[in-house]
Amino acid sequence: MRNKLSLLLALALPLPVMAQSSVSISGMLDLGVYRGFDGVAQVGTIQRSNVALTGVEALGGGLKAVFRLSARTEMDTGASEGAGYKPMFHDESTVGLQGAWGTLRAGRAMTAMWANDWKFDPWANFNRIASPAWQQWHYLTPSDPFSNNGTAEYGRLSNGIFYDSPAIGGFTVRFSGAPGRDADPRATVRPVSTVLEYGRGAIAAMAAYERNSIGDKDVFVGAKYTVRGWALMAARDDSRELATGGRSQSTTVGASYRLNRTVTLKTGYGRQRLNVAIHHFASLGADYALSRRTTLYGSFGYKRDALVPARTSFGFGMSHTF
Repeated sequence: MRNKLSLLLALALPLPVMAQSSVSISGMLDLGVYRGFDGVAQVGTIQRSNVALTGVEALGGGLKAVFRLSARTEMDTGASEGAGYKPMFHDESTVGLQGAWGTLRAGRAMTAMWANDWKFDPWANFNRIASPAWQQWHYLTPSDPFSNNGTAEYGRLSNGIFYDSPAIGGFTVRFSGAPGRDADPRATVRPVSTVLEYGRGAIAAMAAYERNSIGDKDVFVGAKYTVRGWALMAARDDSRELATGGRSQSTTVGASYRLNRTVTLKTGYGRQRLNVAIHHFASLGADYALSRRTTLYGSFGYKRDALVPARTSFGFGMSHTF
């Protein structure tokens, strides 16, 4: 009887650990028909598509192990985004720990600034036609100048460490950086990105500073006010390129209005001073929610750059999250 009881206990012991572990598949699939600012009509991705594997394991005492592997896909061809020069898990590949003190990860992921600036753009810095952020923010400061097989990456840092604090009194501190210099001989400093974020009730705000491995610097501030279906937002981005002394200063404003349970209207405007040239961008859009996961949308963008004739882009697409 004692031997049988010991065997049952031995078999039962792993079960609580297994029950506290989980792996999930998530992502967003997007495809549309649009005419780009170059005047070419095409079927393609208006908003980026990705598929992600996310894992969590409870280690006890409130501590968790976490990981995320995320790949981006071009829905019109089935190819990986940037196939041939971007890594397979271009979007993110991290593993880390999470506890009451926050979340600490290591690997490749969005920098602290890029991972959170989307909150201050009506299109979440995620729409190639209509997003003022996509067109004007962080213009001269690639987050990792060499990580895509020697070419620049805008948004992510490889060989990085990423930390997000818990919210205290509405404030959250975020950090990303690399413990050593990039192996590329052109790298001169350690990259770093820091964020102070506030969010409580109707008000959200963020201030960020980022420096890449070749000394380019970016300062970003954003604010948003949400009330009665409206979300009103504004941001200021100051992007500086060390090697040339180039500077991009952009101010963007935007609004979204939830007309009812299915329809959301959006508008945005951006003014960019690129060195001495002044660029303008304006946009409109509408989302129609078929369900909580599936959305039909239309987007329109207008660009008027210095010494260049005005150009427009428009398109219609469908996105599905899972």
